[in-house]
Amino acid sequence: MSQQQPQRSSSRRGVALAALLTALALPLATACTSDSDPASDKGQKASPSASESMPPAPVAAVVAPAKVEVIAKLTGCDVTIRTDAKELREGICHTADGDYLITTFPEEKYKLVWLDSAAVYGGKYLVGNKWVISAPPKLQESLRQKVGGTFEDLNDHDAQN
Repeated sequence: MSQQQPQRSSSRRGVALAALLTALALPLATACTSDSDPASDKGQKASPSASESMPPAPVAAVVAPAKVEVIAKLTGCDVTIRTDAKELREGICHTADGDYLITTFPEEKYKLVWLDSAAVYGGKYLVGNKWVISAPPKLQESLRQKVGGTFEDLNDHDAQN
């Protein structure tokens, strides 16, 4: 019976990894599609694309993967490191708009384990390549515009016994 537990945990991590890879691959696939719109070829007004309706995050490529200090500088805070371990580094930012945590990981697998553990608490996190930002909802979009990443809503994950 004890041998089955790691398999279930491993399976959940595999599903989480597959979901993460899909989330990362989808924007790349859409970015590589043709810029021509069939409607514009027919003289019709083309509908605005997602990239036109949402301002780009130009520094995202610089950030991922990055150190806590680099992400903090891009978000406009002087970070205080509160955890410096082999599996992760975590810093806290105190700003006039609110406080938030920046966590970086030496390998993607550590981030996936961290997210799996954080699912118990729920919440919405800004997630990038080997990093996570835990911020109040009012700060999340402005931080995404500065550092890129995608939102991971852990409220949608079912608890499995």
